[in-house]
Parts: sequence; structure tokens; C-alpha cells
Amino acid sequence: MKEIASHTGPCLLLALESSCDETAASVIKDGLTPLSNVVSSQIRIHKEFGGIVPEIASRHHLKALLLVVDTAIRDAGIGLFDVEGLAVTQGPGLVGSLVVTWSFSKALAAVLGIPMAGVNHLHAHLLSVFLEPDPPGFPYVGLVVSGGHTSLFLVRDHLSIKPLGRTRDDAAGEAFDKVATVLGLEYPGGPVVSRLSEEGDPGAISLPRPRLPDTPLDFSFSGLKTAVISVLRKAPRPLSDRFVADLCASFEEAVTDVLTEKTIHAAQMHGVRVVCVTGGVAANRRLREKMGAACLHAGLKVHFPTPFICTDNAAMVGIAGFHLIRAGRTVTPEDDVYSRAANREMGW
Repeated sequence: MKEIASHTGPCLLLALESSCDETAASVIKDGLTPLSNVVSSQIRIHKEFGGIVPEIASRHHLKALLLVVDTAIRDAGIGLFDVEGLAVTQGPGLVGSLVVTWSFSKALAAVLGIPMAGVNHLHAHLLSVFLEPDPPGFPYVGLVVSGGHTSLFLVRDHLSIKPLGRTRDDAAGEAFDKVATVLGLEYPGGPVVSRLSEEGDPGAISLPRPRLPDTPLDFSFSGLKTAVISVLRKAPRPLSDRFVADLCASFEEAVTDVLTEKTIHAAQMHGVRVVCVTGGVAANRRLREKMGAACLHAGLKVHFPTPFICTDNAAMVGIAGFHLIRAGRTVTPEDDVYSRAANREMGW
């Protein structure tokens, strides 16, 4: 194995991500600078099914992986044998999708004789803000909000991360997709609902804000989704464009209200002055507006990644993997992927 100084970590690291429906590869220099960041999306493929089909996702990862890795290596201006470490998403995610890059990476690490880190997908999102020109200082409260996850964390440093709260049922992005489905809108639903919201009145329809007083930092969006369905059942047919826009705006306002309030509450509870919002839903325009205004009012500084970095990509996996390798936390031949973070110790 190549000798890598444990206090510095690998200078050139190849990172891979395939937890859901994006096949991604990135070359990271010195744990900070992405020399490439390539993403192959399957949205067009899954759109006809109205959602992600796991078996189809796995097969398309197999088809795309070598081309994506080759492109990332070429874009970085290096050769494969220049790579000094590997970082790959280990979970949570779709097991079949995760196994594709996991198996490839373990074989490549053995051939090249380099260390490999297994990265938690949420950990990668939490550190995605370090890909921006003005990264946050520690500690900060991190909200990961996406199609599969809605969780709050206290981030003390790159590897010291404490879970504070998570959704009990639907993730916020999942709720967006389900509301889009009952409205007959195309997949993925989040961007469509958000676009229609801009034409609607967020105060037109009264919807609940689930706050869960017994566990104030947890989330629940299934009741909100049910409330939307109840409003739809009572609405006169055919649905007018105005009604659909108002319902989308009212739903989006309810979701962003809850996300904003709980995130700020978490920061105040833990005496933290910095908030970072990451994950696919962090690209939502209304959430960025509302969170920004609320943090300004509360005297907090807020960080959002650029919209591309909000979505799944390999550069954020590389940031987390660099620090894991530097700390000596590398995978063994027996390590495997996992579907749900709740089923194992995070190791943070």
C-alpha cells in the first residue's frame, strides 16, 4: 500500500456516489478543492414510472460507472495511478445502487494499494458547504433535507457530528413528490410544486404545521400530506390552475415554516450561531428566502450550497472521505453497504 501520512490524508482522492439515481465521481485535491465533479442523472429514465425503480437504478449505475469515473479522471487532468485514496458512499441508500460503486471501489483500492473510506451519505451532505468559497466555522447546526432525509445535526468538526432530530415518517422532499403525484404533476415533483407555488397565494389554504412538542427537533410530514389530500377531495372539479397554484404555495409554505422554525430552535437550544442547510430541498427558493430572513432576525449566519451541490454529487463524498482517511478510519474487506443509517452506529 502507498504510504500516506495520516496527519495529512491523500492529496488526490477519487470519490464515488451512487446511493440513489445519480452516478457521480469527483477528484478532490487536499480534501478541499474539486478538480472534477461529474454526475450522470437517471431522472429521465425513472420519470415514466413516477418514481425511482431500484432494480432499474442499479442497472443504470452499472452502465454509467466506468464512463463517469473516466470522465472525472480526465477532467481533473490526472491519470488513474495518480489517485492516492478512495471515498465511496456506504449508505444509507438503495442497497443495489450502493453495491455497484462499493464493489468497484474495493477492487480498485486493492489493485492500486490505496486506502478507502466508506462515507455516510448524510455526513457528505453536511460537509458539502465546504465546497463553497465562504465555508462555515464550527460548530454549526446542519439541516439535511432531501427526498429521502430530513434530519438535524450538531456539527462540532469534520468528524464529530451529533444527531438532534429526524423525520418520523415522510422526508420533506418525499412529501413534495407525493403531493405532486396526487395533483397529477410530473416526477420529480419538488421542482414542479415549487415552480407552481410562485404563481399561487401561500395563505390561500389553511394547512397544519406539525411541531411535535414532545420531541421538538423531530419532523413529521405525513399529516400535512394527508391534509392536502383532504383539501383535494373537497375541491370542485375540474381543478382550476389557480387552485392548484394556491395549494402548492400553501403546502410549500407549511413545509418551509416547519423546517425553518425547527432549525433555528436547534441552533438556539445548543448556543450555536451558524446554520447550514443542505440536501436537494435546500435548493428550494422559498426555503432559502425564509431561512435567510429568519436567521438574520435571530442573529444567526446561514450557509447554503449552490443548487448543484445541494443535489447528490461525489465532491461532497470526497470532503468527508478525506477526513475519515486522515483519521485512519478506512474500510476493511469485510465492510459492506447499509440501507438505513438507523440500523447501525454512525461512528461519528
